[in-house]
Amino acid sequence: MSKITRRPFPAETAEKLAGSGIPPLLARIYAARGIAEAVQLDTDIKRLLPFAQLKSAGQMAGLLADAIAENKKILIVADYDADGATACAVAMRGLSALGAKVDFIVPNRFEYGYGLTPEIVRLAKESAPDILLTVDNGIASVDGVAEAHRLGMQVLVTDHHLPGDTLPEAECIVNPNQPGCTFPSKNLAGVGVMFYVLMALRAEMRERGAYADKPEPNLGSLLDLVALGTVADVVRLDDNNRILVQQGLQRIRAGRSCAGIQALLRIARRQAAQASSYELGFIVGPRLNAAGRLEDMGLGIRCLLTDDAAEAGEIAAKLDSLNHERRSIEADMQDSALATLHAFDPEDSFSLSLFNEDWHQGVIGILASRLKDKFHRPVIAFARSQTGELKGSGRSIAGLHLRDALDLVSKRQPHLILKFGGHAMAAGLSIREEHLNDFRQAFESIARELLDAEALVKTISTDGSLDAQEFTLSIARDLQRQVWGQGFPEPMFEGEFRVQSQRIVGEKHLKLKLSSPAGSYDAIRFFHADPAPETVRAVYSLSVNEYNGNETLQLIVRHW
Repeated sequence: MSKITRRPFPAETAEKLAGSGIPPLLARIYAARGIAEAVQLDTDIKRLLPFAQLKSAGQMAGLLADAIAENKKILIVADYDADGATACAVAMRGLSALGAKVDFIVPNRFEYGYGLTPEIVRLAKESAPDILLTVDNGIASVDGVAEAHRLGMQVLVTDHHLPGDTLPEAECIVNPNQPGCTFPSKNLAGVGVMFYVLMALRAEMRERGAYADKPEPNLGSLLDLVALGTVADVVRLDDNNRILVQQGLQRIRAGRSCAGIQALLRIARRQAAQASSYELGFIVGPRLNAAGRLEDMGLGIRCLLTDDAAEAGEIAAKLDSLNHERRSIEADMQDSALATLHAFDPEDSFSLSLFNEDWHQGVIGILASRLKDKFHRPVIAFARSQTGELKGSGRSIAGLHLRDALDLVSKRQPHLILKFGGHAMAAGLSIREEHLNDFRQAFESIARELLDAEALVKTISTDGSLDAQEFTLSIARDLQRQVWGQGFPEPMFEGEFRVQSQRIVGEKHLKLKLSSPAGSYDAIRFFHADPAPETVRAVYSLSVNEYNGNETLQLIVRHW
């Protein structure tokens, strides 16, 4: 069950924004997304929050500058998703440009699990590093940091995940969500945190006279990677993150992105000059993630590190192939899950916890996301790991902070969860198989405590209806140029239409001609081949359809 609602907006704010020269429709849209001043839409790099506000960034810069001066070996410990891969590439490229002796290691998720575990520390020791630098992980690695110290290595942690009750005793931690950090943007992705550390390090090197006789490295060249990781990790696009993403997209559109991103766009038949946050989140990101889901994210990181176009093309082709394989596995898993839930009545449950012994551990997160979207319930999908434990990946809905919910389960029944971590909307955990039913009941109990019936109704928020004069190509272009994403959703509108014609294109998309008193419009509903009724109340977005060099307005129907 779902309902369509109109997103509220403060009328005074919209009038103020319109008075500053913003078109009335855009003013209304921005006001509904928390924009109070026109300056918040300025994505000039000079408006980035200063690194000095990020707790311990200066301290870590000093430690890294010392390591560079002393020619110490730094080993980056990466994570196996797109944020971790881009953070690793940013660290590798940035630290190398700043004079560091640096290499990386990325855990295979099936052998080592997540984060700086004692096992991955012992593997890292074989490379004889002086310093382990974590990216997009480490804030919960109490045992891993202790093991690194036992083996004579220092640990620097850069992360953005929520900390647990105990912080690891690392030499330095940079994380906007750690206790005592007053950095205004708590939404930096792991790659954003690493970029900020590099800005602090360059400033420290400048103070030490490193650039007295040579030019400073241009860290702006890393912003394509920062944008990719930020969008792919689905962090909230607050003012600061939108600056990072917009700056990165400008580099990509201008053809100045790294060879790997260019190759991944080409393999997907996408034009870099037209790239948007959609391409980062739904085209490039999944292909990069496929390496970590099915094989080894080292392949994805190498794609982002090479400057050789031919090599990047070869790796991109492998990643594209892995992504096709991932999609096939995901489709099979979704079919089996839906078969299991054939008689499922959403009214009976506030949550879903599912396990199938044939499911692939690397794809359960996507499965959980698909089922969450279908049933509008918090979902945790489990697969059996190589060690015999069940690895779970969860996705949640508004109203239930998933990590906090797992924390409650763990506190009330400490024997159920072996380990867990994550965010409000996504989390991972490990349990013993014999505890699955007990966990399912405990999680359902917590969900019933934290959610009410209203929260279980899927709400589709729109920005209202459009006047006849607002169905224009120029407005569609204006909307397309903006950075949209998590916490700053792409505008959608609603309206009553008569279906003049409809046909299936590409075997799975519905091409439509819709009419209303305002006019007649081309429209398409992707991945939806069921016929439309004669009249529809549609939720849609405006898009620019480019065909044979011509641009026309097209409505993308999201729901009816």
